Amino acid sequence: MTSVNSTIQQLSLTPVGDGADSGVCATDLVKSPWDLDTGLRSYGPGSSMDDVAPADTPQQGVIPEKYRNADDAELDARIRAAKETLGERLVVLGHFYQRDEVVQYADFIGDSFQLANQALNRERAEYIVFCGVHFMAETADILSQDHQQVILPNLAAGCSMADMADESSVEECWEQLEDLYGTEPDAAGRVPVIPVTYMNSSAALKSFVGRNGGIVCTSSNATSVLEWAFERGQRVLFFPDQHLGRNTAKAMGIPLEQMPLWSPAKPLGGNTAEELAEAKVLLWHGFCSVHRRFNTGQIDKARAEYPGVNVIVHPECPMEVVDAADSAGSTDFIQKAIAAATEPTTFAIGTEINMVNRLADQYPQHRIFCLDPVICPCSTMYRIHPGYLAWVLEELVAGRVVNQISVPETVASNARVALERMLAARP
Repeated sequence: MTSVNSTIQQLSLTPVGDGADSGVCATDLVKSPWDLDTGLRSYGPGSSMDDVAPADTPQQGVIPEKYRNADDAELDARIRAAKETLGERLVVLGHFYQRDEVVQYADFIGDSFQLANQALNRERAEYIVFCGVHFMAETADILSQDHQQVILPNLAAGCSMADMADESSVEECWEQLEDLYGTEPDAAGRVPVIPVTYMNSSAALKSFVGRNGGIVCTSSNATSVLEWAFERGQRVLFFPDQHLGRNTAKAMGIPLEQMPLWSPAKPLGGNTAEELAEAKVLLWHGFCSVHRRFNTGQIDKARAEYPGVNVIVHPECPMEVVDAADSAGSTDFIQKAIAAATEPTTFAIGTEINMVNRLADQYPQHRIFCLDPVICPCSTMYRIHPGYLAWVLEELVAGRVVNQISVPETVASNARVALERMLAARP
């Protein structure tokens, strides 16, 4: 199957709307990432292009011209030669949402936590090259051993959702909640509120929940994590993705009126003290721009065109989309659902386009397509390019470590506590 990047290069570069049958969401997707990196503090073209990037958004410096000018064949030869030279000293990790031109070099492919765990199993590896985004590389560094160094090929590969909950805003929220709820446990020993952060968050926020009795969750274990939190707390502060929190809590039977949205720029998050007193889950005003693109109209169209279609969406999608789908689950859930289908089936998938196309290629007996007809990849995953991968690998061959992601132990220690609590709260 033609890769997403190749398709973008071939298509006309005229942007089209959500109702169109084909096209791309941004003409700049055709450019090489280094044409966007210098002096640009944004997430780049793609699903997050309209999200406001923080002033301290990392920037990637200019890489040598030989990598920027190399064609696909030369980059392929450079990458494979460097991998062979480094051998077991190196492990390359590729996220499900990564472009095919990069993920082909990965030793392991998976979601962020699966990949961090895979790195733990490669004890001989001195270098962990994470072809994903910044928070994923941070998690790998937190869980890695002392002799291992984690490298992100392009420092501009951040995550707009992770940036929607910054440490200072969450600390301010926490102070307001402590003023409102107090800190004393109830008769059952449950504290007023337990913080829960999604894996898609900075190391600083993982550290925050670790030192405040909280826990990290993934999209596959969010229910188990909320159950863990409710055993210890009267309510939960869930960040940064409101949709995963809402969809998970709703499935557990918590009414929507007990899930107020916390807008960090407003006093009490834009809520009254009475509303917060009745709350069970406080949802941070954050979202994934990839999954926010999906809507019920796309599902209606898929059902009209393909009677009997099986619609599977990610729980980061809005509630009405999850409600209209046949099922919702993590990237691992989606993979397993398709793998388990014994008869040829039509699947409409609501998640990132690179993963959907890869599934379609992997399971040709099925018809598999993305609910969103507009090609709009994850902006920040798309910042990783074979040119950057060739550069960091050849620097390692030369004995130089570039783009290292290192979490200070003062942050990592509490973040590790929160991650270990998550591991203990498996479904």
